[in-house]
Amino acid sequence: MAAKKKAAKAGAGAMSAGAAARENQYVQRLLEDPELRENLRTAYESARKAYGRMNGKGPSKALDDKKVQRDLKRAAVSLRGAVEGLREKPKKKKRRGRLLLIMIVGAGVAVGVNEGLRKKVLDALFGAEEEFEYSSTTTPEAKPGWEPAAKT
Repeated sequence: MAAKKKAAKAGAGAMSAGAAARENQYVQRLLEDPELRENLRTAYESARKAYGRMNGKGPSKALDDKKVQRDLKRAAVSLRGAVEGLREKPKKKKRRGRLLLIMIVGAGVAVGVNEGLRKKVLDALFGAEEEFEYSSTTTPEAKPGWEPAAKT
């Protein structure tokens, strides 16, 4: 019976911890910001590589080995980027749909109003119109008894 109570308490504690984590602004930012996650991942990997290269030899290895120094520097830069990402306010998503709609409507109005622009668009879409002049290669036959009326 006591085991069930302990399990229930642990479950309730996990639920409250999960709720607290969901409401935490830093956890939310970590979940929403891919750049922040990438910075933390890079920092972790670089620190792990540097630690692996040191092989427990202590700080003297960090002073001598250029690769360890490079990995530690990369870890520090990534951590700095992660800290700055946590301090900044979350970036708002840009709404490009509204701008695109305004541009499409503006282009439509411009094509509708301006005849020269309309001709250019139609020529670009369907090809230029051919200039057509009609000229007859035959002359009409004169009918007997018919003469054009004289102009007075």
